[in-house]
Amino acid sequence: MSMTMKTGPSPLPSAAHSKSSRTGLNPKYLPLAATISLFVLVATLGSVFYDGFFSAQVFLNLLIDNAFVIVVAVGMTFVILSGGIDLSVGSVIALTTMVSAALVEHHGWSPAIVIPLVLVMGTAFGAGMGVLIERYRLQPFIVTLAGMFLARGLCYLISIDSISITNTFYAEVSQIRIPVWGEASVSISAVIAVGVLLAAIFIAHYTAFGRAVYAIGGSAHSAMLMGLPVRRTLVGVYALSGLCSALAGVIFTFYMLSGYGLHAMGLELDAIAAVVIGGTLLTGGVGYVAGTLFGVLMLGIIQTLISFDGTLSSWWTRIVVGALLFVFCLLQRFFTSRGPQR
Repeated sequence: MSMTMKTGPSPLPSAAHSKSSRTGLNPKYLPLAATISLFVLVATLGSVFYDGFFSAQVFLNLLIDNAFVIVVAVGMTFVILSGGIDLSVGSVIALTTMVSAALVEHHGWSPAIVIPLVLVMGTAFGAGMGVLIERYRLQPFIVTLAGMFLARGLCYLISIDSISITNTFYAEVSQIRIPVWGEASVSISAVIAVGVLLAAIFIAHYTAFGRAVYAIGGSAHSAMLMGLPVRRTLVGVYALSGLCSALAGVIFTFYMLSGYGLHAMGLELDAIAAVVIGGTLLTGGVGYVAGTLFGVLMLGIIQTLISFDGTLSSWWTRIVVGALLFVFCLLQRFFTSRGPQR
């Protein structure tokens, strides 16, 4: 009996070890590795074909110009990891800009009050959708689609026109640049985005909430049998997405210095694309927040390449992103089909 117990489990680890030694990389890291490799390849090609592309400021501009996308994509990552989807993020950004502009410009409120208020508003909006999804077992697609229409409609109740923000605080924050090295610098928005990314990585991989999100994405029923707080976690995921959307709206307000009901149209699709290109499985349970960063940077560097070329229409960005999504969906399919064999 002791010999059986000693020798029985040994073939499995040795087989797994031999397989990992042959591939050199755990299969679960393949989507993330593919995204990072593709980003490095595109950056290298851009540096070869275009003068001035390989500079610190060009790459820092990817963070500056896409700071709000990074923040909203971080929230979307948690939602997709849990097996859900959130289509309301773009509308929440627009609503945040409208509420901020209306309160600051029309009612004279201080930004010190307005910014925390809109963050609470976004969190409550996301938590409300999470309650509907968890409590009544509604499909996240339908609930967040309703949330998208609701938030966008509320924008037009405030005003059908754009509201310019002339408050000195917003103007000054939008102009602040923090030196990095040499003449390169970053904006406050980029610093906020990096801070949110680091906090999200910690939450996803080093907290009970993050582990519960991964477990629910793998199998909500199994997570419930394990005694994990499935209901509370699901509500928390959508509340976190709402908070990230509102914070992205604040950053977008710094960027645009206005509130408008048409702001961030289609941004939810960009966020989903960034998360998928970043290696997170749409079925949930597998993915990395760091991969989402590279997904957003991929979208940004494609736009930068088109800008440097100068002869291509901006619509080529959508074409290339669509092709990338197709490739990464095939990669995900290949990854999930080989899952039971690992």
